[in-house]
Amino acid sequence: EKFTAIVLAGGTGKRMHSHIHKQYLTLAGKPVLYYALKAFEESDITDIILVTGADEEAYCKRKIIDKYHIGKVKAIVPGGVERYHSVYAGLCAAEGADYVLIHDGARPLVSADIIKRSMQAVKEYRACVAGMPVKDTIKIADEDGYAKLTPERSKVWQIQTPQCFVTAEIREAYQKMMEAGDDSVTDDGMVMETYGIRGVRMIKGSYENMKITTPEDMLLGEAILKGRSTER
Repeated sequence: EKFTAIVLAGGTGKRMHSHIHKQYLTLAGKPVLYYALKAFEESDITDIILVTGADEEAYCKRKIIDKYHIGKVKAIVPGGVERYHSVYAGLCAAEGADYVLIHDGARPLVSADIIKRSMQAVKEYRACVAGMPVKDTIKIADEDGYAKLTPERSKVWQIQTPQCFVTAEIREAYQKMMEAGDDSVTDDGMVMETYGIRGVRMIKGSYENMKITTPEDMLLGEAILKGRSTER
């Protein structure tokens, strides 16, 4: 069975307040994107498709793929304006893949364990997303900013990646979404929930599997990487 990781690296990172896109910022001496690619490189997945921003393919190949010897990358394709355009570009390039693991390149701390459990879970459930139960109480606010609803905390998860599917099923769901002109989706699980043929199983990721979004995240990411290197 063929497992393809689709790694998304097309974000601009406006909240980083940097002229450098967040996936290329230096984290503990290497680009943020390197860590996710390296994790998949060292896993049992078959190959990797890297989806970049427009005109960034050559840069990624030279400065990351070739420099750090990421051998499982079989294709580098340009993404689109929105995340879902980039995912669809990756899905179209995932020829022959039985399963896809869709991952944000701005999540550098994905672990070998998360990848392994994601591969096992998608074989069993056919659609699954990594996430973790929230630690804080969540409030749903109304349009005026007043607390309207407090969902039961034990049922609320913060969603991560990888998000994993049978390739043909998630590709068809994306096609239906794009034909409908629906730009309200925020993650791949929502595409399957809304336009697909099955429910999406939640599996535990890790609180360390954070997304690099703000400058503070870089500090936390470096601390986690330093802790991991100390444990070895």
